[in-house]
Amino acid sequence: MHYLKYLFFSLLIASVSCSKEGGTPAQGEQVYHNGRIYTVNPTQPWVDAMIVKDGVIAAVGSNFDMLNQASRNAQVINLENLMVMPGIHDVHVHPLEAASENFQFTLEETTTDPENYSSSIQQAINQNPNTPWILGWGFDIYTLLDATRPPIEILDDISSTRPIAVMELTSHSIWVNSKALELAEIDENTANPTGGVIMKDIDGNPNGILIDNAGNLIIDLAIASIPNNEQNDYDGLVFYALPELAKNGITSVCDARTYWKRNHHLTWQKVANDGELTARVNLGLWLYPTENDADQINTLQSLYSNSANSLLKINQIKLYADGIIINTTSAMEDDFLIDLFGFPTNNGLNYVSESRISQYLSVLDPIGFDFHIHAIGNRGVNEALNAIEQSGSADGRHRLTHVEYVNPSDYSRFNQLNVTADAQVAGDFAQPAHWHENDDFVDPSLNNKIIPIKDLLNANARITLSSDWDVSSLNPFIGIQNAVTRDPQAISLEEAIKAYTLSAAYVMRQENVVGSLEVGKEADFIIIDQNIFDIPNNQINQTQVLETYLRGRRIYRK
Repeated sequence: MHYLKYLFFSLLIASVSCSKEGGTPAQGEQVYHNGRIYTVNPTQPWVDAMIVKDGVIAAVGSNFDMLNQASRNAQVINLENLMVMPGIHDVHVHPLEAASENFQFTLEETTTDPENYSSSIQQAINQNPNTPWILGWGFDIYTLLDATRPPIEILDDISSTRPIAVMELTSHSIWVNSKALELAEIDENTANPTGGVIMKDIDGNPNGILIDNAGNLIIDLAIASIPNNEQNDYDGLVFYALPELAKNGITSVCDARTYWKRNHHLTWQKVANDGELTARVNLGLWLYPTENDADQINTLQSLYSNSANSLLKINQIKLYADGIIINTTSAMEDDFLIDLFGFPTNNGLNYVSESRISQYLSVLDPIGFDFHIHAIGNRGVNEALNAIEQSGSADGRHRLTHVEYVNPSDYSRFNQLNVTADAQVAGDFAQPAHWHENDDFVDPSLNNKIIPIKDLLNANARITLSSDWDVSSLNPFIGIQNAVTRDPQAISLEEAIKAYTLSAAYVMRQENVVGSLEVGKEADFIIIDQNIFDIPNNQINQTQVLETYLRGRRIYRK
């Protein structure tokens, strides 16, 4: 999907320091002094220097004290008054999907007419004569809905013999041709799958748009046909995604959709076993909405892995409570103002119902799985909170992600149930200037507080900020800037940094290991080119990461 970026990175790899031993703690003693070190420790937020020994923070304090305390053989590093902060945690990211070369093209052009996509798709067909499927990414759903003829016809004119599937920008719909539908055994008589919609024309024939889980099933089929699909995933992770994380100062991530049927977990494990892992990673095993519950629970139980010393853990479950607002599939309490599907109800859909979420929680929470629940609509958020409450989970560190529409009556429940509110504000759509672009979909009064992170914080909810890369920018400093400038739902800079560090470390069950720069914690930290506390808030997004360290070992140098 990011082939050009991959090639560009390969050409420049010699000029960038990226250790392949990120999982191995650095040896010896290092003294970092003459810096502005923001620790995220409320009892000692700023220090001038720190000592790292064998990858662990041995001491923090003043320049004088740290230099005097250091051993004679310590390596002394002058930070030259640069800012240091803990490594960034991104607890909702799709690194494997963002980097995989199983997708052969990206629709880069901006267009309001889907006919203009034809040349890019035809080029992909010409360049990939032997691949079973043609897979791409990048269209806008409303470009297809506004087309002058059925979207399926546009692709059929390009090819009626090669199956074509194109993923929409948000990944919540797929555009396909007739051959793809034929291979998936989808026709006018096929019922909508759980959590998905097969869009049809006025005569009841599929029109080439598969919404939400209906599209996921097609992508599963397409990728399974690619003989080297797992190697493509591996190469994308090692040569593009992991270096890109390090470049952005990200030392810990949650893979927010680990498709175990595609062996994503095995790919991650191979990367770790080969010594190529340069981040702490928690995998969120995908909960397939159409699977038999008993069988799926058995599989998920068998995949659990939570070794304390391993950078890679399989200890989270990712599921969707609902879809997204622009598809009218987010679960809302009231009907949408437009009706795309003509169903008896028009208030969104459920991938996984409240009762099923509660069932999975009651079995998998005691094992140690934490749930990462996609919930955008106010009904979806409420039902997910209900399921967590009903399951009786006491020790879980569950979180709802996106939380775009939340009933004020549910704000306090996040704290009461120890549920984290994970928000993505790096995308322009999350900024207040864009909120009322949703007025055509829902009651405009609901759009006065989209992603209400300030109100949730005021209700003592734990907040994390994440990217949902590659839907939004991976750069955490864009997310931080947007979080502190999005009046009337802005939060403080201190809270935004905490959301990307210590609070996110709690979600990953590693707040006693990393997330702040304190004695006894492992040395995951970054050096940046400006002190973001000393500049205007609207310049934070210009911050550059100069160096990234994992367990005291440098994994990136600009």
